Amino acid sequence: MPVEQHSDPFEERLSAGLRQAGGAFETDRAALVAAGALKGRRRLMLRRAAGVGGAAGLALVGVGGAALLLPGGGSPREDDSSVAATHSATSSPAPAPVSGDSLIRTLEKLLPDGKFSQAEAHGTDERPGPYVHLVFDDGKGAAAVGVGLGRVEPGSDEARQVTKCPGKAYVHYDACGTTRLPDGSLVMVLQGYEYPDRRVETKWWTAELVTPQGHHVSVSEWNAAAEKDAPITRDRPPLSPAQLRNIAAAKAWRDAVDATPEDPNKPSAQPSSTETAAAVPVAPTLRSLLPKGFTISEDSGSDSGFGYAVLDDGKGKSLVQVNVQSDMSDVAGDLFGSDAETLSDGTKVATHQGPGEKGGTGVVMWTVDTITADGRRVVVSAFNSGAQDTAATRKTPALSMKQLREIALSPKWWQ
Repeated sequence: MPVEQHSDPFEERLSAGLRQAGGAFETDRAALVAAGALKGRRRLMLRRAAGVGGAAGLALVGVGGAALLLPGGGSPREDDSSVAATHSATSSPAPAPVSGDSLIRTLEKLLPDGKFSQAEAHGTDERPGPYVHLVFDDGKGAAAVGVGLGRVEPGSDEARQVTKCPGKAYVHYDACGTTRLPDGSLVMVLQGYEYPDRRVETKWWTAELVTPQGHHVSVSEWNAAAEKDAPITRDRPPLSPAQLRNIAAAKAWRDAVDATPEDPNKPSAQPSSTETAAAVPVAPTLRSLLPKGFTISEDSGSDSGFGYAVLDDGKGKSLVQVNVQSDMSDVAGDLFGSDAETLSDGTKVATHQGPGEKGGTGVVMWTVDTITADGRRVVVSAFNSGAQDTAATRKTPALSMKQLREIALSPKWWQ
């Protein structure tokens, strides 16, 4: 039966996280905008899920007193050395605060020769956390450059996802790669765009570095003097991928992270719905449930909680995405209306067929949403395009509603 209250199931967790964290954003709004642009925007873009919606399973995490959007997908995994390092850092005397002016000077020293203007920053003892932003001109056009600093739990899924290139089914970019540095740090450099639909050709390039100790350094640059609503001043941002990588690896940023106190008002961590989900890798499980005759051009690998695959049966690409959650009994009444079908074992099934919601011309979204009596939920959606924000490649999705139902009700999701 159709769902009367239609929503993108892959964005529900993001919305809940934003509502929960809303009370933390009572400080300097201008600073929050700047810091959010440097810290939160990448996760919103890369895991906009359903995106990462559009890509998926976003959890809101406090980082260095600021907000950072990170994908869910598993409970933190730590080895003994990581735990020991974290405990040692916690028990050591706190380093002296690093001022915003000091962060500005650090960035200016790391950048090539050029002119600097419109610099602003927050130090390590200021809310919403340390960041620096300025306009840099090397003689070829003004460009916004920014650095955001924070922490992630060493060995966690968050740390892994920060440096993982996003799937092109959700994020359009020209190039992306991850490098391991000699000290064990991972750094991802992505050459993408400010607007996912590229309605304006503002380029956004970013380096995301995570150290084994959990320092997170995010360096971003644009080919305009501001991220949004500013004329394009040059063909590409001023820093090469190698330069972005080197700036992100500078020791001064790690020292600043070490000098950032933990936020005493940060709420205690609550497991996300994906953290309590069965640890079944979604894409391989989805592959095993597909009918014969499909080729797969892209999938989400071994991620659990949320996953996807781009199918093609010779008639055009079709994105299929799956969300697996447990302990959802408390919201079952909100998610499933009175007209939802109830099976003999108590499982509820709701369906929806309607237009896509990410701007792709002619895109439709077919969804089967299921929840068991003990709160285990599987949602499967299919589209008649290889990405939600690109034009339809076929009249209908590659999978029928009957096939989506069979996939959603499979016991393999909980094995």
